[in-house]
Parts: sequence; C-alpha cells; structure tokens
Amino acid sequence: MNQHQTSGVPLNRRGLLTAAVGTVAGAAVASPAVAGAPPAPKPEPETFGPVAVRPGDPRYESLLRGDNHRFVGHPDEVRVVGSTAQVVQAVQDAVRDGRRIGVRSGGHCFENFTADPEIRLLLDLSQLDAVRYDPSRRAFEVRPGATLGRVYRTLFKGWGVTIPAGGCPEVGAGGHLVGGGYGPLSRRYGSVVDHLYGVEVVVVDRDGTARAVVATREPDDPHRDLWWAHTGGGGGNFGVVTRYWLRSPDAAAETDPRRLLPPAPAEILEAVVEWNWDPARTTEQAVTTLMRNFCTWHEHHSDPGSPHAALYAILQLAHQDAGRFSMVVQIDATLPGAADLVADVVDRVNAGTGLDPGGGSATAPWLYVLTWPGNGESGNIVTRRYKGKAGYLKRSFTDAQLSTIYRHLTNPTGNAGCGMLVIGYGGQVRAVRPDATAVAQRDVVMKAVYHSVWADQQDDAANLSWVRELYREVYADTGGVPVPGEVSDGSYINYPDVDLADPAWNTSDVPWHTLYYKENYPHLQRVKARWDPRDVFRHTLSIELPH
Repeated sequence: MNQHQTSGVPLNRRGLLTAAVGTVAGAAVASPAVAGAPPAPKPEPETFGPVAVRPGDPRYESLLRGDNHRFVGHPDEVRVVGSTAQVVQAVQDAVRDGRRIGVRSGGHCFENFTADPEIRLLLDLSQLDAVRYDPSRRAFEVRPGATLGRVYRTLFKGWGVTIPAGGCPEVGAGGHLVGGGYGPLSRRYGSVVDHLYGVEVVVVDRDGTARAVVATREPDDPHRDLWWAHTGGGGGNFGVVTRYWLRSPDAAAETDPRRLLPPAPAEILEAVVEWNWDPARTTEQAVTTLMRNFCTWHEHHSDPGSPHAALYAILQLAHQDAGRFSMVVQIDATLPGAADLVADVVDRVNAGTGLDPGGGSATAPWLYVLTWPGNGESGNIVTRRYKGKAGYLKRSFTDAQLSTIYRHLTNPTGNAGCGMLVIGYGGQVRAVRPDATAVAQRDVVMKAVYHSVWADQQDDAANLSWVRELYREVYADTGGVPVPGEVSDGSYINYPDVDLADPAWNTSDVPWHTLYYKENYPHLQRVKARWDPRDVFRHTLSIELPH
C-alpha cells in the first residue's frame, strides 16, 4: 500500500506492492535537542539502496503500478530506499530540485495519490520492511514497507501477540496504520492506532531542510501533536513515516514483550453463509429484511466489553450477476460460547427472509486464517481496476436506502464485479474519545464500502457510473454524501474518494474534510502548519494549510 491511504479490507471474498548517504543526510536524521523529546533511533546499517530507477531502465515499468491499475504515473525517478537516512536524502533532493514527491509503501491506494502526473519523484518504501522488538522503547517497531501479513507472522511467531489491523495480508503498514486501520479484531481490541506508541517521520522545515523526527504519545513529548496526527490523519499529509512503534496503552508498566500488545487468538471459528440470487425468492422484501437484520444486530451488539464485541461479521452484497451473495463471521474459537454466538448472528440475520442459506463453518489456526494469501488478495489479474467509496453507519440504513441498494444490486447496468460490503465495527473502538486520536468517528457500529472491480479500461465508464450512482442515491437526502447525522457519520480516509471533493458528486454544503475528520480537522491543520509548512506532502485529499 502507499502512505496515502489503503483499506486493509479486500474487495473480494475475504471482504472479506547511488552510493551511501553522505554526512549531510546523516546529520539531518537526528532531531534537534528538545527538552522532553524522545531520542532519535541510532543510525541503522545500510543493507539496501538507495536505488534510482529512471525511464529506460528495464525495472522502471514494473515499479510504476500499484494495486489499482486505473492509475499509472510516469515520474522522472523511482527511488527505492532502505533506511531512514536514505529517505531524508530523497526528500531533500526533491525539495532542492523543486520536484513533487509521492510516497508508496504497498500500493493499495484507491485513488491516484502516488500516480498523479505532477509527481516527479516516487519514493518506494517497500524494502523498509523490518518488524522487531525495540527494547529501548519497550515497543514493537514496524517499518512502513512491512506488509500486514509480515507484521502478523513476526509478532505471532516471536511473542504470541498481534494488532487489530486489516484482513488483507499484502497491504503495507505504511498507509494502513496512519489512516486508522481496522480489521477482524477491532471490535475486541479497538482501532490499530489505539495501540500506536510512536512514529518516526521525515519532515521538511520551513527553510527546506529535511530531517527525521520521533514523536510519541507521552504527555510531555513536545512532538506529541505529530504522533496524534498519525493516529488516523491519513497518509501523505505531514511527512514520510519511516517507523511505527506499537504498544498498548494499558501496558505502560510492562517489561515483558509478550504483554505489550493484545494476545493473538490460537484458533478462529469462521462461518461463511451464502444466499443464491433467485428471482423467485430473493425479492426486495427478502433482501432488504436480511440487510436490515444485519444492521440491527450491530446496533444492539456493539458496546465496548460486550461478549458480542469479539464477533466480526461482513455482509458481502454482490450484484445479482455474481449469482450469490454472502456473509463471513469470525470469532476467537477459544472464547466461551463462541459457536453459539456465531450461530445466533447467522439465525438473526436470516430471520424473516424466507431464504435458505448455504455454506458452513470451520475452525482453523489463527495465523493461517489471517495470512494465507488466498484469504486476502484476489487472483492473478494482470489488470485490476476499481473504484471504492465508503460511509460510516451509526445505525441501520433507512428503508429508502435499503430499497435503493436492492435496486442497484439488481439493475442491468451492474455486473458480477459490482457490489458493496457492510462491515462490523464499534465495540472497543467506541471506548475512545473522538479527540483522543485523529479518528473522529468513534460512535459508529458499521462501515459500508461501495465498489466496482473490473479488468479492462474500456469498461471504466460503465463501472464508475454504477458505483457513483449507487452512492449518490443512497445518500440522496444529504447531497449525495454521508453527512454526519442520525444514520451516517462521514467517511473513512483509508478509503479515499476524490468525488467527495467534487461539487458534481457532493452537492451538500459539507466539505470533504468534514466528512473524513469532522471536528478534528482544525487540529490536523495546525499540525500541518507546524510540520509541513511548505506543503511538500500533498495530494487531492490532503490536509490543507490553515488560511
């Protein structure tokens, strides 16, 4: 993924990428001495790079594409880096030469934030992929190029711990964490940023000097505002993250690494429930009842500390051309009554629909369920194009919205790659104040993701039209976007959607930044002004400097 935004939730069944730095750069890595500031990490050994790949190099074309093949940039250079010092030098070079810089970790951004034609230097962080325990901070260090699968495997094999991050093992940590990532364990353990202790960020001062700064959540840290901005502020806004440190907030006094993060489950019980699209049975009443049941269950079972908060469910509503739609339910198999909790939610979702669900359930080792590539990434598609849109939900969709969704799932303009996900959220996420981190939407119980996925460029217009029209009609009463209110609560920055900043699609009087950040936006702007006063790090939906 990139350091702009990425989901961590796939649009598929699992619902559901020179010489050593000189003394100038080395000096820039250390932050100026500030009373109370955390020490900068010791310089790391140079084990890779930097490597500059330019047009004409046989590697160039292979390094241009992220996960979404709708967007392919053509920078003057792709700089592949292997240390913080190399990142500092790359950013310094870009500033010195007046070149727009883009930053990519795994490449899973929904939009063109790293493929914008104005980007002349693309910084590739994929080789910065270490995951280790840092005894000096009593926290786990995760570099931005590490995939979530690598993070899960290393934390589990070494210490038996994990983080409540996303379900796609190939997504990079770089953008996922900074955007407030979530996943199958978030209802139980909160947002991943609730476990973020610190960050190392390469920033650019007002005079154009690039340097690395360490910021932590410690109350007396003078850089604490930079840490706060990285707890859901989204990537590509303040600098280049080169390290994350993870430690749960209730583990401040712990010295045993095995107690610094949540314990990983030993086994996962997963149920996959499927319904066939049958014109005689999957009527509007049947399908809207099923959707309403799913939403209502989450309204009533998403309190922090509830035994139901350990259960994670995704309703995957595929267009009727797909032939079927499904629900995936997961829970720690070792919890008391786990099987009964799963059976109960399946029964409640299907109640009153008149439909006969298929599928089954199984128990498997946790690491296999979470990191097997077939669970999180779709097949070997040479061309993968998609458009995603999102909305938070405080409660169930209205009856009118449910009817709209059904109509689009059954209309002839859609296809098997069109659909939406309704994803369980809430639980422990709701135990945190909206201003404690940059994640403002703390009182929500679900996330909705609207998507279309296709292969050929010639199908762009039809697929874009389908998902955009669905979204606009679902939120027709609030200007085509999920304006915060009784039902909706804005959108999620790791599912960036440039349409929210386009008056053709957002006809409300609510700006895009309110939809993503609500009342936290002015605070993010103040952080931007302090740490990126030259607006070096920017994209279509980046935090704006205060006027």
